[in-house]
Amino acid sequence: MKYIALMISCLLISLGTKGQDRVIGKNFATRSEIVAQNGMAATSQPLATQAALDILKKGGTAMDAAIAANAMLGLVEPHACGIGGDVFAIIWDAKTQKLFGFNGSGRAPASLTMEVFKEKGLNYVPFLGPLPISVPGTVDGWFEMHKRFGKLSMQEILQPAIDYGNKGFPISEVIAWQMNNNWPRMQDLPGFKKTYMPNGVSTPKKGDVFKNPDLARTYDIIAKGGKKAFYEGEIAKTIDRFMKEHGGYLSYEDLKNHTSEWVEPVSTNYRGYDVWELPPNGQGIAALQMLNILEGFDIKSMGFGSAEYLHVLTEAKKLAYEDRAKYYADPAFNQIPVDYLISKEYAAERRKLIDFHQAADEYPAGDIEKGNTTYLTVADSEGNMVSFIQSIYDEFGSGMVPDGLGFVLQNRGQMFNVQDPNHWNSLARGKRPFHTIIPAFITKDGKPFMSFGLMGGAVQPQGHAQIVVNIIDFGMNIQEAGDAPRMRHVGSSQPTGSRMTSGGSLNLESGFSYEVIRTLEEIGHRVEFSVGPYGGYQAIRFDPIQKVYFGASESRKDGQAAGY
Repeated sequence: MKYIALMISCLLISLGTKGQDRVIGKNFATRSEIVAQNGMAATSQPLATQAALDILKKGGTAMDAAIAANAMLGLVEPHACGIGGDVFAIIWDAKTQKLFGFNGSGRAPASLTMEVFKEKGLNYVPFLGPLPISVPGTVDGWFEMHKRFGKLSMQEILQPAIDYGNKGFPISEVIAWQMNNNWPRMQDLPGFKKTYMPNGVSTPKKGDVFKNPDLARTYDIIAKGGKKAFYEGEIAKTIDRFMKEHGGYLSYEDLKNHTSEWVEPVSTNYRGYDVWELPPNGQGIAALQMLNILEGFDIKSMGFGSAEYLHVLTEAKKLAYEDRAKYYADPAFNQIPVDYLISKEYAAERRKLIDFHQAADEYPAGDIEKGNTTYLTVADSEGNMVSFIQSIYDEFGSGMVPDGLGFVLQNRGQMFNVQDPNHWNSLARGKRPFHTIIPAFITKDGKPFMSFGLMGGAVQPQGHAQIVVNIIDFGMNIQEAGDAPRMRHVGSSQPTGSRMTSGGSLNLESGFSYEVIRTLEEIGHRVEFSVGPYGGYQAIRFDPIQKVYFGASESRKDGQAAGY
């Protein structure tokens, strides 16, 4: 019966995947690439895209526009991002012709130790409430990156979000669904209902006009008082008081002592293109490990959507995520062998383990699979490009909203291991947790080719690898590369029926044929289907010959790419 249901589902999916006919391009493409000369922005909500363009038209830099878009997203997409979370970025600076990496992740509260969890009888950090809250790094990140690459005043940059916070804006479709899907587990947490359930019954529905004057006031305080207003002034004192009242550990001193870090991006060359990620404590190098393994196969001849391609892609993911689970953590506390992990020699050894005729069941992936994030990218008339990702981790983070501030505090500390003090990602004072959010960038012959990212927890490195392969091996444009159906592998080996299926589950999006699914099942993959876990993508590509930008936005979200 289960097999028959799978057959019916697959047939229905295959019949329903083609969009309306287009005169050019792939049949799964939802729209054309956006093309513009002077500037481009791609975000997951049109109001944020428009805010970024307005800043560019005023003479702002790509960084100014990225901060404006991020502030707007914290207002219009509050379940996914906000100033209660962390930020990472890769920045192409046209003046120096260099890439810069930025790690704006916060650390564990100094007073929160593994002993606290033992005393509470907890073997893991809960997702909600005060225990998973780590220091928010976003505001410091804004000001550090603005100091280096910004031009306009922070008041001008934040003003669009301030205005919409006070006057209100209509909630868009996907965001409304995501907010409504999460409020039942959040409604009793301090400050949540007052901020995000203004009618006292539910979060706003699609088209409802939503206001957040508390967040507008907070943005205005930050614009006028700088980052000190957040980390040492009124906002820090409010957070400190709120945490003490509700059994939390994040303190005024934790906020005051926070610092961000400029880091060197790391890369691998994939068929002549340099793909760049940030080093741990994030998971970006998993994408590089996957690409190194895939480079040893003739992916182009396999064809997009073939069982052969999906098999080697999945096996490459399993191999990379085995390392991800073991080694990725805060480098200030560990000697992480990054150079070795992303080397061609290491990939060649790992590639030998892949069997073309059988899915492996020896590669258990890490079990860190949740997450909600926003990714955006902006390019300006000077040639600067920003790949920018920001998150509060889980949907609505910790669910806790400090009094009168209008934003939730992140729950990124949930990712710490609190059982094994020898684990690379074990909780420690002042330690940064393992992070899922990763911006990406591609250069060709030392020049910018593409700024891109794909939000969505543990799917991100898998998504990055698929985007790169879609463009370089399968010749897709950047919109087609994002619209193409994706895979997402999760979990580890477990019994199904009378046999052991291979390492976890292979989730396939609509668009893969039944013949492909059947072949994958026959060689040991457990194929499943799910709604919504395939990530959210934005991208900007630069054409150095025509001197124009191409933009793409995720059709699975409410997003928009636009230029001028």
